Amino acid sequence: MTRPHLLQEGQSYTFRSYFEMPYEADEILAELGYSLLKTRMELPRSDRNLERLPELQQRIDESLPLVSLSSETARRETLVAPTLLEVARYCQCQIRIEYSLTVNNWLKGNLDYYLKSNLSLLVVEAKNDDLTRGFTQMAVELIAISEVEEGDIFYGAVTIGDAWRFGRLEKTKQQIFQDISLYRIPDDLPDLMKILVGILESSSSI
Repeated sequence: MTRPHLLQEGQSYTFRSYFEMPYEADEILAELGYSLLKTRMELPRSDRNLERLPELQQRIDESLPLVSLSSETARRETLVAPTLLEVARYCQCQIRIEYSLTVNNWLKGNLDYYLKSNLSLLVVEAKNDDLTRGFTQMAVELIAISEVEEGDIFYGAVTIGDAWRFGRLEKTKQQIFQDISLYRIPDDLPDLMKILVGILESSSSI
């Protein structure tokens, strides 16, 4: 017996719709023609001296005791936005916030943060502290980006502010890799920053 499709022809889905679906990530991505592999990823890392990193670390360390991270707005303004703005400064790239993207009826909506240099980097803020469903949404958004941007490799990250998880889309192989590692702020901030900058500095031949 053939399993019914999760996504219906003629139905419209936004990126947020995939976060709300009660299905596993691999099932949803299979509907879009991609397989999901969970592994410990070898991520690009910048070897530059990030000279402003101590200032960012100090600012976050001083802010965390003063702010309740119980809301998405608090996490975004205290942790996510300051980190990504610093990355954009290092890479001298544009950061697009709430960036509208429409590919078709199954791939459309707003990208939380989209940075583009040699490679593009998508960052999705997971709703309700749910990194698992947040990764599904991020993976679908990577598929959408791969449809409109040149290249074979696309990176993304999903975050709840104090925890980050990376993913990579390989268009030719139609595979999405999910890193099993988590990077936490403030403890892993130096490593996280080197990865974020490293992705944007990488050549598209990786």
